[in-house]
Amino acid sequence: MKSVVAAALLAGSAVALTPAGRSGSVVGRSAAMSADYGDFDQGVKSVAATPARGGAVSMFMGLDFALLGYFFFWYLGNYYYNITNKLALKGSGGSKGFPMTIASLQLGVGVVYALFAWVAPDMRSIPALTMDDIVAMLPVAFCSMMAHCASVFALSAGAVSFGQIVKAAEPAFAAVLSQFVYGKPISQAKWLCLIPVIGGVIIASVKELDFAVSALVAACSANLFAAFKGNENKKLMETPGLKDRLGSVGNQFAITSLLAFLMSLPLMFATEGAKFGEFMEVLKTNPAVKSNFLLSGVYFYGYNELATMTIKKTNAITQSVANTAKRVIIIIGVALVLGEDLPFVKLLGSAICIGGVFLYSVIDSLLAKM
Repeated sequence: MKSVVAAALLAGSAVALTPAGRSGSVVGRSAAMSADYGDFDQGVKSVAATPARGGAVSMFMGLDFALLGYFFFWYLGNYYYNITNKLALKGSGGSKGFPMTIASLQLGVGVVYALFAWVAPDMRSIPALTMDDIVAMLPVAFCSMMAHCASVFALSAGAVSFGQIVKAAEPAFAAVLSQFVYGKPISQAKWLCLIPVIGGVIIASVKELDFAVSALVAACSANLFAAFKGNENKKLMETPGLKDRLGSVGNQFAITSLLAFLMSLPLMFATEGAKFGEFMEVLKTNPAVKSNFLLSGVYFYGYNELATMTIKKTNAITQSVANTAKRVIIIIGVALVLGEDLPFVKLLGSAICIGGVFLYSVIDSLLAKM
């Protein structure tokens, strides 16, 4: 198991934590910042090709392999994040332990990497931001921080499967906000496609339901802030001149993480500051909590940087739908690794959800041809 985790970490780091090189790598400065903002509905057909190292092109036979790679390692990193995060929370006392402290310091782990990337030779150039740029990024950073903290608390208060069930409603939150707050309506057909997406996750997880009111409230709060974050992130990427000053998608996520971490510190000390010494003692005396806490921070930063890259080529609602499919994969993947049974109802729910995601991606194109 340790070798599998190590291999996945190295593989995820190779993609999720790739520096924005100066020679035209897949997530290099000019390539990453010039990608098309097209919807995922056309992502496998018309998203602008991204130059790869050595002049190769990431588009082949109509498929955007860079985008597919982002999704793959995003899912993989999120899968391992859920495992290590739950083990760290459980080992430190669950919801009565240090969920806010763990959530905040997980952001700090990513900040350490970002700072290292900026000072390391030829790894990632430091962005040339103005104070107005920082102010423009504050809404994304705040929503990112709140979504993360609420998600961690939900996982500490209830089962991972229950958290995945509630958070499966995120596409509905994103759709409502997109249509009624951001003025970007989606078709009625796409609204209907959200039914099998959400219903499939519920069916796949129904036998693992572990209800907790606090987990329900926290997960719903996470949905709301995540939906806001997706829409604000998309707006931020379209700010004239900002992408040039940032230099890369990786820099954008690094700055967002740094701001989110700084915002989380007052909340952490206000809620669990009196127990911070106790938390440090747990880290010293419980190696499992320490290792899982650190790994969860690394996985969290890696898969979220990839999520930022995918939303650059998609839109906020598609991002939320992809998140829903990811939850099914997490539930089934955990069952396979831990040797749990995969009953028919779980496989059926997974098939319904993934089918709903595919239908959501192509429904408008199919109806346009009729």
